[in-house]
Amino acid sequence: MTMDVNREWRKARERKAKATEKGWMGFCSGWSLEELNAMGSCWLWIGFQRNRINRVGFSAWFSKIGRRCLHPTTMTLFDARSNGHQLIYFIAFIIIMLSVSPSLAADCHVIKFRSPGLYPEGLTWDPSAQHFIVGSLRNRTLYSISDAAVVYTLLSDPSLPPNSSILGLAVDSRHRRLLAAIHSMEPLPPFNALASYDLRSLRPIFLSPLPPDSSALSPSRDIANAIAVDYEGNAYVTNSGNNFIWKVNIDGEPSIFSRSPLFTRYPVDRSSPYSYSGLNGIVYVSMGYLLVVQSNTGKLFKVDAVDGKARVVILNEELPLADDVAVRRDGVVVVVSPINGAWFLKSRDSWGEGVVVDRIALDSERFPTSVAIGGGQRVYVLYGHVDEGIKDKVEREWFSIEEIRSGKEESGVDNVWAFVLIGLGLAYFLFWRFQMGQLVKNMNKKTA
Repeated sequence: MTMDVNREWRKARERKAKATEKGWMGFCSGWSLEELNAMGSCWLWIGFQRNRINRVGFSAWFSKIGRRCLHPTTMTLFDARSNGHQLIYFIAFIIIMLSVSPSLAADCHVIKFRSPGLYPEGLTWDPSAQHFIVGSLRNRTLYSISDAAVVYTLLSDPSLPPNSSILGLAVDSRHRRLLAAIHSMEPLPPFNALASYDLRSLRPIFLSPLPPDSSALSPSRDIANAIAVDYEGNAYVTNSGNNFIWKVNIDGEPSIFSRSPLFTRYPVDRSSPYSYSGLNGIVYVSMGYLLVVQSNTGKLFKVDAVDGKARVVILNEELPLADDVAVRRDGVVVVVSPINGAWFLKSRDSWGEGVVVDRIALDSERFPTSVAIGGGQRVYVLYGHVDEGIKDKVEREWFSIEEIRSGKEESGVDNVWAFVLIGLGLAYFLFWRFQMGQLVKNMNKKTA
């Protein structure tokens, strides 16, 4: 054993001498075949892990792979047989982490799917089945869309009025339900309802017609639009035509939940496009309130989920023609507009006030109408070309669901990770040097 250690130590000193005399090429020429194979495997591993990051997202990758890489007891994950090999693979890990940013920016997930005449307006994510669900502006059918753009018909409900539209969608994971907002457009007779289906068997649970506001003096045509659902199974549906919110409990009993005067306080430019569209996207926040966007005023409202009281969220800029809203697990709110792009918002006081941290451009010609949080907390928008569907233009065959990212968010996170990982790499290198120093001292004692 002592002879083996002495031999390895002599080889290390010979490499150091070559590195001094001949530079890097001379240094590499003294490496063993096993060590050169380790270097080659290292670069293959880097490419493989970068592809995995692109496919599943950085957060999911790091939670499964990255943490194990950093743990000292699992460094043998890389089939390393020496401290030198471990250092090689750890440096490779640092390279991956520092090169994640450009890789992510260049490879947003795009799902382009074919379904002639679909014109989907609403989008939701089913975390249990790991697929998206969309409805249709022109028929009574719900479809699933996989990551690989495979379109599958989930259900077609003949109990709904012919030619009715499925607008908002929501998955109630706790109660294993799929909720859909049903609306009949003009010139069809008025019809607005919330449909509930079992998420697995897809059998209907209830169909609840949504009541009109009998107290309104000059009501417009009701439009059941977007849906949010709380932990108790209560569903909240926005009425874009008359600016109030319905509530449907878990048993399918509907009521008018909030008709706050704030919803009609702000002026509307009736000459602007889609000025008829009021309250629109809605999302439930786990602290017990709803966030609701209003298309024709650009306002964001915070609505108490118990008593329906509303207040305006103070923002640093308006959200004109906002159509849908979603919230990530980290509290970031994303708002999408068919014409004005997407906004990333944050708040430090539970949405008394908020700030737009980034605004990104979207393709308005493809008319993005919905936003959803998919796997790995990635943000996706739906390009459903709904404007063409409403105007009865020639039938379109192709639609898409596309991931969007905030460049400002990523740059901030990347900078933090860069410093953290450089620090980790330095710490590990110093630890390795310390171990080598101890080895040198022991060798000197044995040879003395």
